[in-house]
Amino acid sequence: MYRNAIIISMETIMKTVKVSPKFQVVIPHQIRKSLGIKPGTKVHVLQYEDRIEYIPVKKAKQMRGFLKGINTTVKREKDRI
Repeated sequence: MYRNAIIISMETIMKTVKVSPKFQVVIPHQIRKSLGIKPGTKVHVLQYEDRIEYIPVKKAKQMRGFLKGINTTVKREKDRI
């Protein structure tokens, strides 16, 4: 299933891909499948230090509830209450 892949953890898969002469990159099938990326899916592209990251764009409706259960008890400064 993960031929020619480095599995760093159960959530992290690293594959090597080649940049085409038109600077295009094919996202490997396993990664597309796990992230639900289909033709036409928009992604944010950002440079972070010495790497490139692709982040699938999700509609606000899809993001509903993704912070459910987050711990919101943080120590606040007196003037921020």
